[in-house]
Amino acid sequence: MVANVVQLTESKKQIQQINRIFTEQQQAFRENPAPSVAERRENLKRLKRALLAYQDELMEAIDRDFGGRSPDETILAELMPSIQNINYTLSHLTQWMKPEKRKVHMLFQPARNEIHYEPLGVVGIMVPWNYPLFLTAGPLTAALAAGNRVMIKLSEYTPETSALIQKILEETFPQDLVAVVNGEADVAQSFAAKAFDHLLFTGSTEIGRHVMRAAADNLTPVTLELGGKSPAIVSQDVPMKDAAERIAFGKGINAGQTCVAPDYILCPRDRVNSFVEQFRAAVATMYPTMRDNRDYTSIITQRHHDRLTRLIEDARAKGAEIIEVNPGNEHFGDDTRKMPIQLVLNPTPDMLVLQEEIFGPVLPVVTYGQLEEALNYINDRPHPLALYYFGYNRTEQKRVREQTRSGGICVNDTLVHVGQDDLPFGGVGDSGMGNYHGQEGFVTFSNTRGVMSKQKLNSGKIVHPPHNTLLHKLIYRIFLR
Repeated sequence: MVANVVQLTESKKQIQQINRIFTEQQQAFRENPAPSVAERRENLKRLKRALLAYQDELMEAIDRDFGGRSPDETILAELMPSIQNINYTLSHLTQWMKPEKRKVHMLFQPARNEIHYEPLGVVGIMVPWNYPLFLTAGPLTAALAAGNRVMIKLSEYTPETSALIQKILEETFPQDLVAVVNGEADVAQSFAAKAFDHLLFTGSTEIGRHVMRAAADNLTPVTLELGGKSPAIVSQDVPMKDAAERIAFGKGINAGQTCVAPDYILCPRDRVNSFVEQFRAAVATMYPTMRDNRDYTSIITQRHHDRLTRLIEDARAKGAEIIEVNPGNEHFGDDTRKMPIQLVLNPTPDMLVLQEEIFGPVLPVVTYGQLEEALNYINDRPHPLALYYFGYNRTEQKRVREQTRSGGICVNDTLVHVGQDDLPFGGVGDSGMGNYHGQEGFVTFSNTRGVMSKQKLNSGKIVHPPHNTLLHKLIYRIFLR
């Protein structure tokens, strides 16, 4: 009872803080609505210096929050892409900010048409727990590049990392430019309900629906980076070692707790045994042991571990064959949240592993005969965030791309398309809406403002009343065809 009262009191303070900071940032934006390229570049450089200065502390905090995550994994999947994104943005920001010339129809000459990319105002960013650094730094980079003020809600599932990121950003930026708020679900609800000029949320599809409902009350535009069941198609003729190795990488990193991790495999029926053999060999090479191997990440919380266990047991009870990929033949008991990768063979539609986003080291293998069958399987389901195809036949690659829909597609690899600074990242349908990264991120957090300019000479007078003149009739003859 006392703990609940304390929590309610703390949440109330955090919600009051959100309201206060939001007002401060709105006022600060009104006072400086058009930050110069020099100001924006300096803000990005400050962010980069801060991340590099605290890189060791960030790796340690993330490791503790997960109960075990490789520092190298954090470098490769979070710190390095964050720094490279800042560098890319710094290299291109001046060009992005230039007004873009557009054509003026001859009827309206002389005039000048331009598109100006202007800041929106105060932007909200809601960050998930699985990549707390990368999914803070990426949107923040884009929002600052576009000249906005930014408020960030971090995940309660990574308390040490969230507290550290809050400390870093408070030291780096004034609160009326960048501010972090932490708290439980009620704080997140209050955050999503603010009248931001744009709100970016990364998380599950279910929570994304709640965020969009809250934003709708204020007509707040949203970018939703959600999840979904991202398939990996293994073709009839791809060398199985190539496909299995790259799928094992995508499923093994962060123990599958990645929004674009391969969620299930579509494998030719006569190649399943080969896939299992090569997948096990690839995992054994990457993770010869798992339980005490720092390169293999733990499941974030016991709650998520229990959820994954229920998915496996549900599949087993309904007749699936479960193959535990455990190269060291280790025992995983109650004293660890690490979980070896579980292949689920012969899954059926009534099993939870084919209904829910897995978000962990569980990998169903669905079989197919012809490629059309695999494509129909994908198209009968909600559009995924990512789609992977393994095969070197260019005609089949094109067919998969043209006959499916997904947020992104990666051919003959997994995950790495997310790290491409010059490619947009986003979902479609149930996997989200809108995109960011690189120039698309700059545009997402900008008001794309059309500007038409006319000077002293006004050719528009030729269409002023009175109408039905000889000149009007001539204009109609010219332009109504």
